[in-house]
Amino acid sequence: MTALMTSLEKEAAVVVPSRREKFTSWLRGLSWGTLIARTLAPIMGIAFFILVWTVLSHFRTDLPGPLVTWHAAVELFAHPFYVNGPNDQGIGWNILRSLGRVGLGFGMAALIGIPLGFMLGRFRFLNDMFSPIISLLRPVSPLAWLPIGLLVFKAAEPASIWVIFISSIWPIIINTAVGVSQVPQDYLNVARVLNLSEWKIFTKILFPSVLPYLLTGIRLSIGVAWLVIVAAEMLTGGVGLGFWVWDEWNNLNVAHIIIAIFVVGIVGLLLEQFLIQIAKRFTYEAN
Repeated sequence: MTALMTSLEKEAAVVVPSRREKFTSWLRGLSWGTLIARTLAPIMGIAFFILVWTVLSHFRTDLPGPLVTWHAAVELFAHPFYVNGPNDQGIGWNILRSLGRVGLGFGMAALIGIPLGFMLGRFRFLNDMFSPIISLLRPVSPLAWLPIGLLVFKAAEPASIWVIFISSIWPIIINTAVGVSQVPQDYLNVARVLNLSEWKIFTKILFPSVLPYLLTGIRLSIGVAWLVIVAAEMLTGGVGLGFWVWDEWNNLNVAHIIIAIFVVGIVGLLLEQFLIQIAKRFTYEAN
C-alpha cells in the first residue's frame, strides 16, 4: 500500500506542473508580436488619455494639465503623513481613515450578510419572507441612508460606517443566496438519506459549492463600499479622502482633486485585484 501511494505521488508530481513551470510555458507560448501588441495597446490608451487631458487643459486654463498635476503629486506624496491639526493631515492619513471606515462597514456587512444569505438560500420560507424587503431597499441610493444614520447615531463617524454597511450588504446576501439555491438537489437528498446534521450539510456541501458565488458577492460589495465612502465623507467631514477632496475644492486646489481621483481609482483597483486573486484560488476552474 505504501509503495502504491509513493508511486501515485510520483505520477502526480510529474503530471501536475508547478506554478513556475506554468508561467514559463505560458511565456514561451507568447510570440514577440503578441507580447508587443499586449504591451503597446495599454501604452497607447494611456498616451491618448494624457493627450486629451493636455488639450482640455490648454483650452481651460483653470484645469491643471498632466505635468502640473504630476509635480503637485510629487510634492504631496513627499510628506504623506504630516499632521498640522485635526482637520489638516497628509493624504496618507486620509487614505488610511477611509480604508478603516470601509473595513468596519464592510466587515459588519459580511458578518451579517453571509449567514443571512445562507439561510435565505437554504429555507424557502425565509426567502419568501425577506425577498420583498430586499427588493424594496436594495435600489435605494446609498446617500439616502445618511440622514437616517445621523438621526440614529447622532455622530458623523458611525453614520458614515452605517452608509457603507447598508450599501454593501445587498451583493453579499443576494450572491450567497443564489449560490445556495444552485446547489444540486441530489446532494441534499444524499445528505438527508445519510441523516447528516445541518452543520455537516453546511461545511461539507453548501460552503464549498457556494464559495465562488460568495467571493463574487464580496468583490462587488467592497467595490460599492469604496465608491460610497468618498461621497459620504464629503457630507460628514473629518479626516478621509472625501473630506479632503471637498476641502481642496474650497481651497480651489484642482490639482489635488485630480490626484485624489487617481488615488481613489488606484486603491479601488488594488482592492478588486486582491479579491480576484483570492477568488481564483477557490474557483474550481482555477485548480
